[in-house]
This record gives sequence, C-alpha cells and structure tokens, in this order.
Amino acid sequence: MMLSNPREAATVEAMAKKNVRRFALNTGVLAGLLTSSLLAGTVAWAADTPLPAQAPQQTPAAASSAQSAKSKTSRSSAAAKGKAHPTRYAPDRFAGRAGKFYELTWGVDSLNVKLVESGELLRFSYRVLDPVKARSLNDKQSEASLIDPKAGVRLAVPTMEKVGQLRQSAPPEAGRSYWMTFSNKGGHVVRGDRVDVVIGTFKASFLAVD
Repeated sequence: MMLSNPREAATVEAMAKKNVRRFALNTGVLAGLLTSSLLAGTVAWAADTPLPAQAPQQTPAAASSAQSAKSKTSRSSAAAKGKAHPTRYAPDRFAGRAGKFYELTWGVDSLNVKLVESGELLRFSYRVLDPVKARSLNDKQSEASLIDPKAGVRLAVPTMEKVGQLRQSAPPEAGRSYWMTFSNKGGHVVRGDRVDVVIGTFKASFLAVD
C-alpha cells in the first residue's frame, strides 16, 4: 500500500517498529518461562531421586573387635579339632645315651617288658637293627634270665613239652621284632617294677614293667 502523506507514512512506520519490539519482548518472556520450567523440573527430579547408599565406615575400635573375634573363632576351631582327634604320645624310653648304647653295641632298640597271661608270664621284646650284633639274643645257647632286685627274684625262660623254651630263636632280620617269656609264677614281679634282662653277655638294665 502506498501512502502519499509523509505524516501518515511516519506514523505507520512507528507503529510497525513498536509491534516488532512487542513481539520480540513477548518471545523472550516466553523463552524465559520455558527455561525456568525446565530447570524447576530438573531440580524437583533430582530432589526426588534417592542417592545410592554408602557402606558405613568401620571405626578402628570396631575393626579391632572384629579381628579379635575372628582370632578367637580360629583358636576355638583348632581346639575342637584337637579334641575330636586326640593323639597319644609314647615317649622313647631309651632316648639319648641308653638308646644309642643298645643300638650301637647290640644292634637292637625298642626294648620292652610286659606282664601277660594274667601276670603269670613276663614277655621281653626287642627290635633288631643289626642282625650280626643281635645274633646272640636269638641264640638258645645263650642263657636268659630276668632279675627283679626289689622282689629279690631271678626268673628263667620256661620250657614246654613238645615246644621247648618259650623264646624265638630264628636268625634275626633287620626291622623285625622278637620276644621271649619268663615265668612269673606267684606274681612276684608286678607292674611298675624295674628289672634287668640278661641274655648271655647281653644285659639291659632298669627296664620298667608294663
């Protein structure tokens, strides 16, 4: 539309500029409102969303108590295992010099005297380590006797009809155990006595009777 009057043209131009400014202002306000709404929604969502739970930190005292309880539990378990499977310890009666003497001189160890047959007999046993050195112990020609100084008796190996002397006389072998018995008729020798066993030139002293 063409305006011939300069004043009318100026008025129209001023109104157009005013409308443009108003539109820009309204547009900015609307954008600000939208932005504010978005920020408010984001803040509200963050407030409603729970933070992940954190494990409580253990104090040094609590940590020490837990470690102490664990140690006690371990000791209790070990003690329970020990009680569930008891072990018997049998000390070596001839440890040290005495054991070495019989081993080096006579080739035997594990000397033992035990009451058998309700105390009517005493059995002397030994294990052979060196068959050559131990040969005389298995020789029936070597006279054997058991002496109890406390009871004041000297016991001999009994001889049975059709059997002979109650002692083993086979050639000794390394690693095998052998025995002989002594008559204890009357029960003169009792458990706990200390006795000597003599076989030819061999002598074992101060043996405890089991």
